[in-house]
Amino acid sequence: MANLNPTVTPNIQRPKAGFNDYAERLNGRAAMVGFVLVVLIELVTGKGVLTWLGLG
Repeated sequence: MANLNPTVTPNIQRPKAGFNDYAERLNGRAAMVGFVLVVLIELVTGKGVLTWLGLG
């Protein structure tokens, strides 16, 4: 019977720019941290973020 497993492992380099798994994971984590900070600012100050920034 023939050997169906590859004998050489391809060396594929990840893209350093654009949409890739690492960039998407990092952006998602930054968005979650930002959302939590916005909620904490509203809880501590008792005002919305736009009011806190002077925009509302």
